[in-house]
Amino acid sequence: MRSRSIAAFALVLALVAPGGAAAATPKPPDGRSPSGNSGPVLTDPRPCPGQAGFTCSYLTVPLDHRHPGGPETLRLQVATADNADAPKGVLMFLTGGPGQPGVPYVSRIAQRMPDVMKNYRLVMVDQRGTGEFGAINCPALQAEVGSGDIEPPTPGAVAECAGVLGERRHYYTTEQTVGDIDLLRRALGVRSMTVDGVSYGTITAASYTARHPQHVRKLVLDSVVPHRDPQRDNMLYLTSLRATGRVLRDACATAPACGFDPAEELAWVVRHRTDSVLIWDMLVTYEYVDATFRNPDALGGAGDAVSAIHEARNGNPARLDRLLQFLNQGGDPVAQYSSGLHIATICADGHFPWGTSETRPSARPAALERTRRTLPERATWPFTADTAVGNGFVQECLTWPWARHTAEPPRAKLPVPVLLVNGDRDLSTPVEWAREVLGYSPRGELVVIKGAVHSIQNRESGTEGRAAVTRFLLND
Repeated sequence: MRSRSIAAFALVLALVAPGGAAAATPKPPDGRSPSGNSGPVLTDPRPCPGQAGFTCSYLTVPLDHRHPGGPETLRLQVATADNADAPKGVLMFLTGGPGQPGVPYVSRIAQRMPDVMKNYRLVMVDQRGTGEFGAINCPALQAEVGSGDIEPPTPGAVAECAGVLGERRHYYTTEQTVGDIDLLRRALGVRSMTVDGVSYGTITAASYTARHPQHVRKLVLDSVVPHRDPQRDNMLYLTSLRATGRVLRDACATAPACGFDPAEELAWVVRHRTDSVLIWDMLVTYEYVDATFRNPDALGGAGDAVSAIHEARNGNPARLDRLLQFLNQGGDPVAQYSSGLHIATICADGHFPWGTSETRPSARPAALERTRRTLPERATWPFTADTAVGNGFVQECLTWPWARHTAEPPRAKLPVPVLLVNGDRDLSTPVEWAREVLGYSPRGELVVIKGAVHSIQNRESGTEGRAAVTRFLLND
């Protein structure tokens, strides 16, 4: 789970977007890999363009790991560091979204943690439905929301994307990606590896670990999303809604103090306007460009979200309206982020007020309305129940066609050594979620980075978080 702003403000790449959804390819009739080996292999190795020290290749995986002998396959692009003899073995780094590829960012990740890369062989993959050669392309959805999570798309864009995917919508799930990762491990020829996930990648990493603990040496979870949802409310994003007041108050208390309560003022503003979902989306997006929430020079002078709310509460909404317009951007290149993969995964994986993707669409609106009427104020404050049920996760899946639901991992516990790192001002994946997952990690440690926001290893302005990751990965 993340907002569009990682792509828009931090990891902009000029990649050529392929047209249409990723096509499945026929499987060889004998069920063997293209090279003739009985096990998975990496094929067509070549230097990764513009990324020295890395080899790009392809991994062929079944479209459906529940029936791996089926006729269709997918081809995933993989980047592997050339230090195949690294003393600490493979570090599998998983990006987020869902919808973000891995291969384009392999050099950036390596440069951010050089000491780690001297000891590990970094491996990144364009997870199914993403990347230069496999992104699911839903043009209307891509144009409307890009890599955004919270702003809802129109029903027409959702319908178009469902048509693009057709029956293949069942196969772009976390469960299937976990199967891909294990095939990649086998293709690399290793029995165990260290796994590092960021944002939605923490769900993938934790789900893989829960299913295959014998193949994971250590686990890093950066900007944590729970891999289980026992309370069945993660898709309402209630934790982020509630965290907004805490984060704004913390920002306002930082010297020089504001002298007013931004959470109370936000509560007033959203109850006197009709665009509370967009205000929330703006704040989650804003953190990527200004972790202080108070820099008037951010965004070319459009910044200072706290003052924008304060001014709107006192009758001058101009600055808030400007921020809403400035940060309301879709249209991310599909090879950089696939909104089609995002919707397919979220809708198949998630638990919603109506149940799962296997609930018939005609029964969903009544269940959602019951939730809107009965959500207590404390569950959403400073926002409202209307904000919760109007978010992009809920609205895009409300009309998504029936899809086979992904079961949660069979084990709740993560029995391996786990390091969780989270910024305390992260609204995309609030620190409260990291504390929840710490409860599943008997050998876990949580490091909270004061004043930091989303994606510590990639975007932290200081060094505290990356230093904690380095110590964890290098110490035996």
